[in-house]
Amino acid sequence: MSRTPRHESTRLIRAGRPPDELSRTVGPPIQKGSTVLLPDAASLYDERRPTYGRAGLAAQETLMSALAEMEGAQAVKLFPSGLAALAGAILAVVKAGDEVLVTDSVYKPTRRFCDRVLTRFGVQVRYFAPDAAPETVMAMAAPATRLIVLESPGSLTFEMQDAPAIAALARARGVLTLMDNTWAAGWLFKPLAHGIDLSVQALTKYVGGHSDVFMGSAAAASAEMRAALEQAILDFGWAVAPEDAYQMLRGLRTLPTRMERHGASSLVVADWLTRQPQVLSVLHPALPGAPGHALWRRDFSGPAGVFGVVLRPVSAKAVDAFLDALRLFGLGFSWGGFESLALNCDPQFDVRRLPRDYGGPVVRLNIGLEDPQDLIEDLAQALERLAAAG
Repeated sequence: MSRTPRHESTRLIRAGRPPDELSRTVGPPIQKGSTVLLPDAASLYDERRPTYGRAGLAAQETLMSALAEMEGAQAVKLFPSGLAALAGAILAVVKAGDEVLVTDSVYKPTRRFCDRVLTRFGVQVRYFAPDAAPETVMAMAAPATRLIVLESPGSLTFEMQDAPAIAALARARGVLTLMDNTWAAGWLFKPLAHGIDLSVQALTKYVGGHSDVFMGSAAAASAEMRAALEQAILDFGWAVAPEDAYQMLRGLRTLPTRMERHGASSLVVADWLTRQPQVLSVLHPALPGAPGHALWRRDFSGPAGVFGVVLRPVSAKAVDAFLDALRLFGLGFSWGGFESLALNCDPQFDVRRLPRDYGGPVVRLNIGLEDPQDLIEDLAQALERLAAAG
């Protein structure tokens, strides 16, 4: 028989309770809780249900479900950043003694993780040319090769890999494949549908879309990959906050509309740049005639908003003058947000194992949601400053 607690402090601590039935809203409830209260003793060790808040509650579950629908995945798991998702997905499937083959154009923090962490724990890492033929990539594979890491297009120089062909050859050899699909945001290209085992992206970029929240995701093509991700998350203790998951879900709802605008504007700007005397070439796979365009046209459903520009040979000082002259482009390392950004890429090339000469300094542009004609006018006056600085 229940009775009211005798002491006021106990009554205060126990006072107030959530409603038995939550009102239905468009978005999921944001449940802030580490402890999950179970209905009975038998449920305490029932692994079929959440028993601790770190695993994620309503907001996280809704986001994962929506991402899985977009990716065509068995399951999608969340990580606190894009790099955490890449590192976590790799750690989920490799062990000491394994080898990982990685595209040489890979996102620099991913390379840092491979070189500093994987090698420290006995995983060998080798790099292949980012535009190497699938047969060339697979010719590098040894008996210890466990995983091939792709990034297509690369996030600085935008080389394309023939992901479906590499995935097919790798699967025939019993080698897993993982693709950083941040450029396409899980929307413009579907890695799992093309035979890739793990599709990873920095949700921080296009899915979030507003440059104000960090998160990453890993999508699993099979029950085996799903189990591997779940085990890694459990063992390492990764978690994302419900507020962040809610923001990501909100961004996901407008992703198709925003991607269409980003992509269309980027092609307008890229086409204009090809006709400027200060520009040697434009590295945009969706641009006719650009490197990798045939693969992009075959496999992708649309263009993204980030691409590279190779300037004619000028001094580093002139490149800085060009960047400093920009008024509508912020100077920053991220991309995929609503605002346009610019970045000098050359200082990041010194870590590549297979360096190449692009013919001049490389600048990366993220085309945001501003009117492309305003962006063109901004670039035009900055290119004049470039020419003057020589």
